[in-house]
This record gives sequence, structure tokens and C-alpha cells, in this order.
Amino acid sequence: MKFIDDLKAKAKSDLKRIVLPESTEERTLKAADRILREGFCELILIGNREEVLKQASENYLENIEKATILDPAANPKKEAYVELMLALRGSKGLTREQAEKLILDPLYLGAVMIKAGDADGEVAGAANTTGDVLRPAFQYVKTLPGISVVSGAFIMFIPDTQFGENGVMVFADCAVHPDPTARELAQIAVATGRTTRAIAGFEPRIAMLSFSTKGSARHEMVDKVVEATKLAQEMDPTLMIDGELQADAAIIPGIGVKKAPGSRIAGRANVLVFPTLEVGNISYKLVQRMAHAEAVGPVLQGMAAPINDLSRGCSVDDIVGLVAITACQAGGM
Repeated sequence: MKFIDDLKAKAKSDLKRIVLPESTEERTLKAADRILREGFCELILIGNREEVLKQASENYLENIEKATILDPAANPKKEAYVELMLALRGSKGLTREQAEKLILDPLYLGAVMIKAGDADGEVAGAANTTGDVLRPAFQYVKTLPGISVVSGAFIMFIPDTQFGENGVMVFADCAVHPDPTARELAQIAVATGRTTRAIAGFEPRIAMLSFSTKGSARHEMVDKVVEATKLAQEMDPTLMIDGELQADAAIIPGIGVKKAPGSRIAGRANVLVFPTLEVGNISYKLVQRMAHAEAVGPVLQGMAAPINDLSRGCSVDDIVGLVAITACQAGGM
């Protein structure tokens, strides 16, 4: 896919260290071999070195030795990481005994490595649930300054190129936060704008969606979007953000001019921010199926460092693509 190929090329210009905690999961190991062959990031595989290399040999993978392979049981920085965990979570009741046990868990080790500055991002989830992947991330990596909520964006490739940026749009939140407050929705908008710049590679024009356009309906749900729009504009004045807009007013120029005259976004939006997860999830799946669009994601956003979650049904291609995305997120490209 050209989009992923372009991200790989960007990532090669500033190699980032990406952790793969599920190093003995077969698809992950095959993906790692391809990534190392293509050379668009450095990889840290967490697992027993002999076991990882044995499995690589059995699958005729020739590049795995190019990775850093870190065995949790023989980690030279174990004590330093335990001390870091205690500094961050001791006040919340974490004991040394618990920390020494948790640091042997590859998912916790990966998150703590990122916090310590020994890695730049992580991709996991081929063999673990979303909850298992994100729990250590929330506890140790945490969110960006000024951001309290994590959300999920999809890059949508729509065959009809009149929409968005030559057929490319970014939808959020479609994956994580069920019912954001106005302030949380504003944070999602700002984070999505930054994701659009870093990953999609174009300047975002963000529409805050509602069932109302510029006061055409009155309801507390509309009020939330209006307030979120105002807060988002204050949070990041460099972003073009407008709302509240109905979906047709956001993406159809003729309707945008009539319903929201003077708006820089109406009719030209390339980023759609949905008022709730329910709306976002339904919308991206409808567009994906009915418009035959390709949906890449979810790309998790709002974390202090990129940690992305795979579907357990993912393919090798999915893993390679998400590592490329994560590397570009880490570089802010």
C-alpha cells in the first residue's frame, strides 16, 4: 500500500526504537524479520534470546539477529526499572515485590522502557487483549501534557476522491472513549489534528460533527460540541477547527456554503471528529463497507509516547504497517 510505503520512507530518515513485546508470536516474528530487512526502524524484541532465535530459524527468518533481543529474566536494567516503577506508582500502593514481578511481564517491561527513554514506541496486541496492552501504558507512559484522554483515529481511503484530501480523511474517536465530555472531545480534536499532520501528512481541516449546524438545533448534545469546538481552538490555535457541523455541511461544498457561510472548514473538512464513540464507530464501518473505503487503524493518540494495539486477528502486513505508523508517530513526522 502506497500510504504505508510512504510512512516507511519517512521513518527511515529518523530511525526510532520500537518495542515488540510479543516476540515469539509467529506473525509478530515474521513481521519483525520484514521490518529489519527493510530497515525503517530499530526493533527491540522482548523474550528469551535462544527461544526467539530458534523460532526464527524454524521459520527461515534471516534478519532477527539484527534486533535487540531483551530477556526480561536477564535484564541488566531490571533494578533501575523497578526503582522507576516504585517512584511512579509507589504512592498508589505498588510494592517492591509487585514491581519485581511485573517487570518480568513483557508488556510492563516495554512500557517502562519507553518511560525510561530506552525505547520510542511499542506495538502489541497480536496475542494480548487491548486491556492488557493499554493498562501498563496508562500506568507508566501516561498521556501527553494537557491531554487526559486516549482516543483512536482511523485513516480512511475513500475511492471517491472528491472527499477530504484527494479521498483521504481521518475519523476519530472510533475506538476508545465512549462518551467524552466537552473538554475531552476538544482534546480528541487536537490530538487528531496532530495525528493527521504526523501520519496522514496533510494540514488538517477539522469538523466537529453534530446533528446541528451553527445553531440549527438546540440540545445539550449540541451544546457539548459547541463548547468542545471553542476549547479545541483555544488549546491549539494553529489548527483549523470549526463546529458544530452536520456531516453533509462538513464535506459537501455546496451544502457547507449554505449552512455555514464564511466557515473555513464547512464543505472542505478532511478530519471528522464525532461526538461519541458510538457515532464514530458506526460511521467508519458504514463508510468502510458501503463506500468500499480502506480503513487503517485505529491509531491510538494522546499517549506521551506511541503505543499501538493490534487486533488479535491481525496479519503480518497489519503488524508491519502499524510499526511504520508508530515509528512516524514517535518522530512527529
